[in-house]
Amino acid sequence: MKRRPTIMDVAARAGVSKSTVSLVLQGSKQVRAETRDLVRQAMAELGYVYNRAAATLRGSSVGLVGLVINDLRNPFFTEFATTLQMALAAEGYATVISNSDEDPALQAKLVASMIEHGVNAVVISPAYGDGPATFDQLARAGIPVLQVLRQIDDRLDLFPFSSFDYATGSAEAARHLIAQGARRIAFVGGLEGRAITLERMSGYLAELDRAGLPALQVQGRATRAFGIEMADHLLADHPDCDAAICFNDLVALGLMAGFARAGRQPGRDFRLVGFDDIEECAQVWPQLSSVSCDIADFARETAETLLTWMKEGRVPAPERRAPVHLVARASSLGETE
Repeated sequence: MKRRPTIMDVAARAGVSKSTVSLVLQGSKQVRAETRDLVRQAMAELGYVYNRAAATLRGSSVGLVGLVINDLRNPFFTEFATTLQMALAAEGYATVISNSDEDPALQAKLVASMIEHGVNAVVISPAYGDGPATFDQLARAGIPVLQVLRQIDDRLDLFPFSSFDYATGSAEAARHLIAQGARRIAFVGGLEGRAITLERMSGYLAELDRAGLPALQVQGRATRAFGIEMADHLLADHPDCDAAICFNDLVALGLMAGFARAGRQPGRDFRLVGFDDIEECAQVWPQLSSVSCDIADFARETAETLLTWMKEGRVPAPERRAPVHLVARASSLGETE
């Protein structure tokens, strides 16, 4: 007796995921017209018949969203993941959270697994590297996909991008340090050539150029360890450096530790500004000035955007930038007593 074709057979014939076929069968607006046509053609060729009653029983479970983060060890990304998961849970969606650990090959495998398990949508803060391995399979899946905090794929009609106005943030930090009397300001951290590094550095470079001050770029991994190492480097090779803006708060906290080891106190001997304003900035001594990115509010807005896309078929704008602002504390103001 000939085997009855299944939804997996349809997916294989059409070259899409199981979840995409399910969305077509449900009449979802999330799937592009050309993808729907491929699925329907495959169904006709195979003689597939949709059992709507059985599908209703299967569909009574909660919706599923995939979340892929490049570095969950960073508190900035952890806060984003936690808030997004809670916002989606409030609307009846479960979230599968994965850490790609800045590994594009692992990222591609994680995304493939999520698609195979039928996620309704994906939010991704991508690792740098082989983007097509990840995003081409997301395109074939035909589900809503948001790029957040980093843009790797330029197909913003398929993968809308949202992040923060990093250039404005570093410009505000530079103006603040100049107003505090700093004249040799370094930008510390961020890997060379990456878009996120260029964005976070661009406002700083523009403001120093406007003030007629020389730039000093010390690039590297955005970690505490790098910050500690760079404290020794600045003291030895750039003794005239009197201030720094760091790629993120982890680098700034490492720089603070390195200076403390050398007997130099931020705020009194050196003015310092971080980036992201994670919770620890207000808890260390001296308190760390930082460019604040309201990551919790950003996560809630991301959830709202995704839910609207999934439920109403309303595709978000290709790009969105959330505002930032400087939170000045003792490390740049000098009020350490």
